[in-house]
Amino acid sequence: MTRNRYPIVSAAPFIHVGRSTSSLCFGAAAALLPAFAWSSWIFGPRVLLVAMVSIAAALLSEGGANLLARRYTLGDGSALLSALILAAAMPPGVALHIPALSASFAILVVKWSFGGLGGNWMNPALAGIAFAQVNWHDEMLGGWVMPRILSGVDGLSASTPLGYLADATGGARVSLPLEVLKQAGYPVSAFDGRATGFLNDHVFGPLGAELPGGYVDLALGFRPGAIGEVAGILLLFASVILISRKMIRWEAPFSALLAFGFLARLFGGAGGDFMSGDALFALFSGGFILTAVFALADPVTTPVSRPALALFGAGAGALAFAFRRWGALPDGSAYAVLIMNALVPLLDKAFPPSGRARKRRDA
Repeated sequence: MTRNRYPIVSAAPFIHVGRSTSSLCFGAAAALLPAFAWSSWIFGPRVLLVAMVSIAAALLSEGGANLLARRYTLGDGSALLSALILAAAMPPGVALHIPALSASFAILVVKWSFGGLGGNWMNPALAGIAFAQVNWHDEMLGGWVMPRILSGVDGLSASTPLGYLADATGGARVSLPLEVLKQAGYPVSAFDGRATGFLNDHVFGPLGAELPGGYVDLALGFRPGAIGEVAGILLLFASVILISRKMIRWEAPFSALLAFGFLARLFGGAGGDFMSGDALFALFSGGFILTAVFALADPVTTPVSRPALALFGAGAGALAFAFRRWGALPDGSAYAVLIMNALVPLLDKAFPPSGRARKRRDA
């Protein structure tokens, strides 16, 4: 038997980082758990039911694919992580068949139809989210629930800040969205008032600045929104942990958040006025932080070199802003990343890895 002269290159990711796939996936999944715990306190225990249904469907689909492919990947944690990311993007009041079918689609169609982990060209969880939004549009936009701290009861239907703002302004853009929401009767928690007063007295006041009311509620998730996206502060803290432990690379999430925030500040205000948008409101009122931290760092569907990663993230951030600013959906973060997933081969070709990364990739 003759040996092949040519190197055999497997599916992405190519760079060895000294960690197993299971440690990376389970580590990222663990970083999402505080957001689910916080969301279950805000919206009630049904949050955990949505997560469990998504996980069960993903694991069953992964197990079935393992039987057909005669491979065992059920224990690598990738299906669990995809299920958690998908559940995190669901409304708390969503019908349970939606996360179940979407998770099955993500695993069987998006992941295993291309050969399993490493063969898929787009992020399975985001593809499952897009699948749900296309097939159950009204349900995905109508399952929002008011946090108990604002309503005093469980399960009260409500609109997200973005939806409420669009209804209050007729779709027109405003420079001070929180002020418009306040005038329109959007509820603000008592804790927001106390925390804002403390921050203005001890932090922003001495610096000659003032934090308006409502931002604390946005950052802590005291607002209607998807299960995992409301805890923006927890998601940012999770990103620091994951990056510091070298479980994800920082280039794509950082450039994505920077591009999205900059464009929101530049073009997100009223009329054609530049630099009148509210970047903080844009970042904490939708699901882009969740997407940037847990989807843009996926090593399978992202480029290899640092310049390519930076462009990949910036492109996703720019598209996400464009979809929110001019698109039909309140938040098109999933579609922004999926489009950039399709451009990964082009970015890798334009900005190939060099030095140590090239040697590892070609080994």
